[in-house]
Amino acid sequence: MVLVLLALFLTERRWPDLVNRFEETMLAVLLSAITLISFSQVVMRYGFSSGWGGALEFTRVLFAWLILFGMSYAIKINSHLGVDAFIRMLPPRAFRAVAVFGAIAGILYASILLYSDWLQFFGANARGGALHYWSKMFQVGIGLDDLRYPGWAQEAFGLQDRVHRWLVYLILPVGLSLLGYRCIQAAIDIIQGKRTLIIAGHEAEDLVAENKNILQE
Repeated sequence: MVLVLLALFLTERRWPDLVNRFEETMLAVLLSAITLISFSQVVMRYGFSSGWGGALEFTRVLFAWLILFGMSYAIKINSHLGVDAFIRMLPPRAFRAVAVFGAIAGILYASILLYSDWLQFFGANARGGALHYWSKMFQVGIGLDDLRYPGWAQEAFGLQDRVHRWLVYLILPVGLSLLGYRCIQAAIDIIQGKRTLIIAGHEAEDLVAENKNILQE
């Protein structure tokens, strides 16, 4: 995972627009897939009394990917909504310190969910995390409940019937790693004065007003 983040860092420094387009395209594809699958299932169910048995599970998977992938992108573009009425009253140095603390809290949050064994160094009885869980799913090799590989894929690659859980749950370590990475970037930007907060803060109302008609357009 460290190597993946290092590759992302180097790629983003060399081709920032390419990374931006990839993230935006990924989120657009996930959201579009959720919409299309949900719409098609409604048509099939009420129009033809039919449907795809794995549609509900597939939609849940796509929604989970949308959230876990999108939360890091929201940190990157500073669009997480938050309340900053109190800290705006602090002196500039105290305000910046609190803003950096918020970014560090995000790093700790991602680190604990990703791999909590490191908390044992501080005497905490903690173990597990997304990496442990994904590794266990990979070793066990069990499949999802309803989502199945296409017949041609099973025959061509010798796959089992149901889609592997580890393949779907890969977004857990990836998404949390990206969240921690973006929080580190945010902390550095706040220290350097390139941004003020890890959240949108008082700009939240403006962001909502500016983007409320995007889907209509």
